[in-house]
Amino acid sequence: MKRVLISVSDKTGLLPFVEALIRLGYEIISTGGTRKMLSDSGLPVKGISEITGFPEIMDGRVKTLHPKIHGGILSVRSNESHQTDMRENKIAPIDMVVVNLYPFRETVAREDVTLEDAIENIDIGGPSMLRGAAKNHAFVTVLCDHADYDLVLEELRIHGDTTFETRARLAAKVFRHTASYDAAIADYLTQKEQRRFPEQLTLSFTRKQNLRYGENPHQNAAFYAGKSCGYSMAWATQIQGKELSFNNIQDADAALQMVREFSLPAAIAVKHKNPCGAGIGHSIMEAWTRAYEADTVSIFGGIVAFNREVTHEIAQQLKPIFLEIILAPSFAPEALEILSAKKNLRLMTCDMNNKQVNSEIYTFVNGGLLVQDIDTREELPIDLTCVTEKQPSETELEDLLFAMKICKHVKSNAIVLAKGGMTLGVGAGQMNRVGSAKIALENARTLGVTKNIALASDAFFPFDDVVKMAAEYGVSAIIQPGGSIRDVDSIKACNELDISMIFTGIRHFKH
Repeated sequence: MKRVLISVSDKTGLLPFVEALIRLGYEIISTGGTRKMLSDSGLPVKGISEITGFPEIMDGRVKTLHPKIHGGILSVRSNESHQTDMRENKIAPIDMVVVNLYPFRETVAREDVTLEDAIENIDIGGPSMLRGAAKNHAFVTVLCDHADYDLVLEELRIHGDTTFETRARLAAKVFRHTASYDAAIADYLTQKEQRRFPEQLTLSFTRKQNLRYGENPHQNAAFYAGKSCGYSMAWATQIQGKELSFNNIQDADAALQMVREFSLPAAIAVKHKNPCGAGIGHSIMEAWTRAYEADTVSIFGGIVAFNREVTHEIAQQLKPIFLEIILAPSFAPEALEILSAKKNLRLMTCDMNNKQVNSEIYTFVNGGLLVQDIDTREELPIDLTCVTEKQPSETELEDLLFAMKICKHVKSNAIVLAKGGMTLGVGAGQMNRVGSAKIALENARTLGVTKNIALASDAFFPFDDVVKMAAEYGVSAIIQPGGSIRDVDSIKACNELDISMIFTGIRHFKH
């Protein structure tokens, strides 16, 4: 009679699976809560102690760590020496191992979790059995996911055993599973240690979905989710619309990170990961109107993120515009009714109450990985230094701070113009700062705004050329980090042109 060892925390689909195994002639060995569940359901099951002849001890910490368990799992059936050891030590083979692990991630995700709770939910016996069975997959079938129960049963019914190809695939899945589990433990304990940039970095992500293609149709792609957090596309909910694309996800993430900057009602329109329009206001309608009017051309085919519920009135204005995605914490029922007419339009809700976000950002390079803190630095009035004779007015200062919040999310070289809680122009990703400024300034002129404009720059001005150009387009106030050896040239130009200029001391490059 073949034997299967079962010990699972997640008991989804377990009863019908075990019933089918019994009908196929398997003897069931089990532990703890799993054994109780099977026994209470009237199924014949042997406890671990009946196999090992040794009691479960230390509150269940030690039960499966025994030669009669691991010998049964790890013995090479074709090795005569192994078989001799099995006979001499009265060890019977274990042909299948069905194990999933203590819910460590779920435990440490609780706000009230203690270190003691976390430690007690580190599974030791489970990973040992899984790894042993996966190593010996030439002879042992190993399952860590209830999604594989039906496949295994089908092969047992057809072939009397699982195929080697299936056992090899399940073994690889187990090693991915245990590696991810260990990575979660390492991450938690590293955070408790408050250790930055450890000597080894273990990252774990779970596939959320396969994508139709990557940035281009000839590239394969998939989307993986990490830890749950706020303002996250990985944890957003799609209400309607087409399947998300690779580029959709990148653009939507950019929109979420921008809208996260604001406590006031805010709306952000994004194309190619850069904002084409941003607005804030006393109401979400006012914010949307400003974001849309900032650039009614570039928003076509874009993504819009709101930090307030999308209302009936906003939905009426959104409907005629071709958009890829609309993101918000919620949609009013009347808004959903209006927007549902556009079947391909993706509507998504996102948790914007959860202020917990990842503290680090990862950038892959060929053969390596760059890790850095996320740029969450916010410019506050107390940290600013006016370096010109002219001081910015209270209104100009509000526009400068708004512009800088957007500027930090724009691909460098970055220039952002703003007035009255809306962007007037965005210059992104040019090889020189004058080029970015020219793009932004021309857009402001197109909008018919020619005076009292606030300008934000992500980095310092190496020359006074941007200042002189800005003056020609009606810029009256500038905010920039400062720090150039030629700052004095820009300050002098501002004084001559009656422009106020603020230094922040903080650079916001985004490559």
